Formats: sequence, structure tokens, C-alpha cells
Amino acid sequence: MEIGEIRGKKFKNMETIKTEIVVVGAGPGGYAAAFYAADLGKKVVLIEREKRLGGVCLNWGCIPSKALLYATHQLVVARESAHRGITFAEPKVDLNQMRAWKESILEKLANGVAALAKMRNVTVIKGRAYFEGSQKLRVETEAGQQFVEYETAILAAGSNAAMPKAFDLGNPRVMTATEALNIEDVPENLLVIGGGFIGMEMGTVYAALGSKVTLAEALDNILSIADPDLARPVVAVAKKAFKEIRLKTRVNKMSTVGKHIKVEMEYNGQKVEELYDRVLVALGRVPNSTDIGLENTGVQLDEKGFVKVNNQQKTDDPNIYAIGDIVGGALLAHKAHKEARIAVENINGEHVVNENIVIPAVAFTDPELAWCGLTEQEAKAKGIPYEVAKFPWSASGRALSFDRTDGITKMLIDPESERVLGVGICGSNAGELIGEATLAMEMGATAEDIALTVHPHPTLSETLMECAEAFYGHATHTIARKKPML
Repeated sequence: MEIGEIRGKKFKNMETIKTEIVVVGAGPGGYAAAFYAADLGKKVVLIEREKRLGGVCLNWGCIPSKALLYATHQLVVARESAHRGITFAEPKVDLNQMRAWKESILEKLANGVAALAKMRNVTVIKGRAYFEGSQKLRVETEAGQQFVEYETAILAAGSNAAMPKAFDLGNPRVMTATEALNIEDVPENLLVIGGGFIGMEMGTVYAALGSKVTLAEALDNILSIADPDLARPVVAVAKKAFKEIRLKTRVNKMSTVGKHIKVEMEYNGQKVEELYDRVLVALGRVPNSTDIGLENTGVQLDEKGFVKVNNQQKTDDPNIYAIGDIVGGALLAHKAHKEARIAVENINGEHVVNENIVIPAVAFTDPELAWCGLTEQEAKAKGIPYEVAKFPWSASGRALSFDRTDGITKMLIDPESERVLGVGICGSNAGELIGEATLAMEMGATAEDIALTVHPHPTLSETLMECAEAFYGHATHTIARKKPML
């Protein structure tokens, strides 16, 4: 028999490894589950098919995109500093160095995850996992087949970028976010299909680098999951940064024409044909639930291919739990991390349910857009009574001090109990601010609780306090009419 080596341990090919818990997928949900289970004393095997741990989030999503957003934002800041009395020569961009810098971040983080796995005695197997049954996996590794028998599995295989067949030309000029993050070049003309998180973030990166970005969105607004009033500042900035934003636009067909991609679309009631140097398809993600042997288990999928789970992250197979993108809902790393905790605690004999958990969302656009709890759109659709309080950042001294008064802080408040039902923030560093709102909602805070909490001045966090004060009609830096606090 051949001998394979798995994280320093030698195994005969086909020899079966036995463990208490096996985790399939080492993204932010998977490695969190593996580490937590190990911390609780469980024997854990973690399987990852890619060379580096961390999953899409660390390697081809959250982290690299935020690194590039930060880097390219420096270009914007440099170009917009003249009115402050600071001028620079036109910035020069070295794409090779930018890529190397980005990759160094990913390498450090991935090595950190690997080191933590080693310190916790989590056995890491690099290879593609396939379910042979409800308690047995086959892993295709470089050294050959490796079988793993387990008491319980946590499926955290994640998702991948959606690519409609009509757009899949086999041409590298047609990209998903994965390829776009490589920044192979700066296309003169870039078409972004989809105005969600990914489309807006990557469109922002390429626009800052100098691409003429055209964004095509089928719906009547970008970032349509958020309330329109919160998305409005993002739209305003994007209209200046992008060549064009086309709403209610349908892309029908693409084809290769020399070194260009010919795109046929319907826009403003007319059919148009245009040539682009590159096209970014940002139409969401699909679960990695096929070709992994789930048909050999009791796991059931919904009509979109997501794994069905109950409120304890249990699948229909009593030996398999599932977490993260593969179970649907909000495809967010921190949601996967929370579900990892819930799954492991239930495996450990506790009774924990995934109910009424406040999951914040952040679009790292310019400006950033973040929210938690109910949106106004959701409240209306569900018939939930609410009142709205808003605080404009034009009244924030801190926002004015760095020329970003285009923000807004918004709260949805229950008219009777005055509990906070939802918070939305659009503005610089909104992603850092939403944590306070999430904690407030988890603690069942009222608008009064936030209004009475002393916030440091001058900060953007004050906008939360003054928004709550506006509900009662006495925000210091804006005029509002509302009932007084008791």
C-alpha cells in the first residue's frame, strides 16, 4: 500500500481514520466549528480541498476584497485632497506589488489558521471529501484515497460564484469575483453585471484604478436588500465614480469578439450591443452541495440546492449538521461562525437554537452601508408597527472634519415598547459602527437606553446616540419632533 502524509502524520493509503467529529470545509464556519469542538475536548478532523485554509472568505472574498478596497481608496483620497491644501503628483499603481501585498495578507492569515489548528491538535486533511454514507467519508488527497469514519459530521462546504450558462464562454475576460480579485490588468471598459455587494465593491475597486465601469442591474435599485434611503448615498457616489449605472437592465447574451466581449442587453426599452474589455458577473452564489455524495446520506436539499437544516443546524440525517453558505440565508462569514457554535454545542449535548439572533450585514462600498435587525422594507412587508428616527451626518462634526457628510443613521423603533427593531447606517466606517447597534438589539435595548448612553465627542458613534435622541425630539445637533422620554 502507498503511504500518504497528512499534516505530518503518515497513513497507509486506504487506512481508515476514526474521529468523533469531522468538519468538511475550512472556511470561517468550518474552522470555527473545528476549533470550538477541539476546545471542548473533542477529537476533530478538518477537511479542506484547497491548499490554504480559510475558505472563500479569507482567500477569494472578504479579506482580499477589503484589502483592495483600502488600497484603491488611497488613490481617491490623494486625488481629493487639494481643497485641504494638500496636493500630490498623480499616483502610480504597480499591480504586481499590489497583488503581492494582498497575497502576503492572505498567507499570514491562512498560516495563522493552520497554526491554531495544530495547537488544538485538529487533524487537517487536504483533499476533496465525498460522503460514502452517513458516517463515512472518502477524501481524495494528493497521496491517494483516505477514508474517515466519524460519529458526527459538520458540513461547511460553502458556496461558489454563480455563472449562468449563457455567460460562461470559457474566456478569462468574463470574470467572477474570484478572478476579478487577481487584478490581472485594469480594463479600459469594464461591465459589471449585478448591483449587489460584490458588484458594487469590485466596481469601486476597478473604478478607482481607472476603469470606465458600467454597472447593469436587473432590479430598479442597487443594493436592493437595503432600504432605498440608506442606499441613496452609495448611489450618489457610484454615479460619479462609474461611467454609468443602468437599472432595470437585462443582459441577454455575451460572445467573444477578438480581444473584447460583445454584450447584448436591453436597457431603456432598447436592445444594445457593446464591446467591453472585461465583464464581471456578480449574480450571487450557489451552494457547493453537488458531487460530494450527499445522495448517500439522509441529507435533503431545497429547490435551490441548499441543505435543509432545523434550528439546531441538524440536517435530515441524524449524524450530519450543516452550517454557513451551504444552508442558505444570509451568505455571511459571521453568520457561519455563529452557526458553527450552535452546531458544536448541540453535538456536545446542549440544547441551543438558532432563533432571534441579530445578524448584521455590511456592504463595503463608498460610503459603507450596514444594518441589523428589521429593515423598513421588511417591517412594511410583515405589517410590523414601527416609527423611524434619523440623524443626518451633515450635522456631525466628526463627519465634517473629514469631508464625509453624506451619511445617515437610522433606527426603527417599536411605538409601544420603544425597543429598537432595526438600525441602518450609511457612511464612512459604518461597518465598524453597526456592532454597537447589534449589541443593543441583542440586549433588548430601547431608544432611551441608547440616548442616555454617553458617547465620546467628536465621533461617528455619536450619530447613534443623537438618532435615538431625535426619536424623543431633543437631539442637540438636529431638529426633531417626538414624544419626551419618561
